[in-house]
Amino acid sequence: MWEAGKGDLFEDNPRPSRNAGPRSVTAELTADDLDVDRTLRPKTLDDYCGQERVRENLRVLIQAARARNEPLDHVIFSGPPGLGKTTLAGVVANEMGAKLHTTSGPAIERTGDLAAILTNLEEGDILFVDEIHRLNHQVEEVLYPAMEDFFLDIVIGKGPAARSIRLDMPRFTLVGATTRTGLLTGPLRDRFGISYRLDYYSVDELARIVSRSARILGVDIDSQGAAEIASRSRGTPRLANRLLKRVRDYAQVKAEGSISWEVASEALAFFEIDEMGLDWMDIKILSALTKTFRGRPVGLTTIASAVGEDPSSLEDVYEPYLLQSGLIIRTPQGRQATSLAFEHLGVVPPATK
Repeated sequence: MWEAGKGDLFEDNPRPSRNAGPRSVTAELTADDLDVDRTLRPKTLDDYCGQERVRENLRVLIQAARARNEPLDHVIFSGPPGLGKTTLAGVVANEMGAKLHTTSGPAIERTGDLAAILTNLEEGDILFVDEIHRLNHQVEEVLYPAMEDFFLDIVIGKGPAARSIRLDMPRFTLVGATTRTGLLTGPLRDRFGISYRLDYYSVDELARIVSRSARILGVDIDSQGAAEIASRSRGTPRLANRLLKRVRDYAQVKAEGSISWEVASEALAFFEIDEMGLDWMDIKILSALTKTFRGRPVGLTTIASAVGEDPSSLEDVYEPYLLQSGLIIRTPQGRQATSLAFEHLGVVPPATK
């Protein structure tokens, strides 16, 4: 329940939730990327590239909801950072012809904050909550009846004189995004009628995204240059667009603004992005596992101390791609470098010495 008068203010835009660290080529969204990212984001399902299964399923569900003149069922998107969860929320709103309200789990600190957001919604609106797994328990309790039965219970007064008032709400659609599905509580997860996990993109899909973004930015790039950028983008559109901007800057200074395969390769090498898309922090993590700890299993906190990074950032931002690429594995004793990691760094594994 929401107690009236306990903080009715909220921000329509999500607040930054991560500490600013050294600039790297991870999927971490930084403030200076926001304006360009908004320009490059597709607005419709036809413009959206990749995630074919999710896209076609959403197309059917949206068409059915619109034909019935009903709001779409609540949707949750999960997956590593940078795969298009926020973009898909905007696409859903555009396809439904609905107004999009955006916030994030850490920004909703009190139940009154959520109640203020919900009471400002209109029929058919879409509320997008990024990092929804970071909602606190009290806020979730207010959200449950709003999602399921579209009402709010408000407590007026305190002590014996307190009384409860139920407010009916317009039917809305909640779109949640999370990088940590395991941290969602069961009751919250069960209230989403539609759930999708986004996968990493193929090189061909990323090459099409790079070419599309280059057209929007007015960058001259050939198919081989786009493919080279895509091949080092770690399967993530956000990184593909970020690398495109870096290569564009290099090409403007060194190659008269045109991006070919040679220019893209030179630029990415200049910015220390290797053939697998690993940046200096990825290499630092792998070096710690292969050289400092000699291939032994190591706990996450120990690795974080060795490389000077926050453990949650390692787990959310860097680790998924390293696991996906087969460079590290998780064991009951901790994280461990694979033979591929030793080979990639040119380090001789201890057992072969």
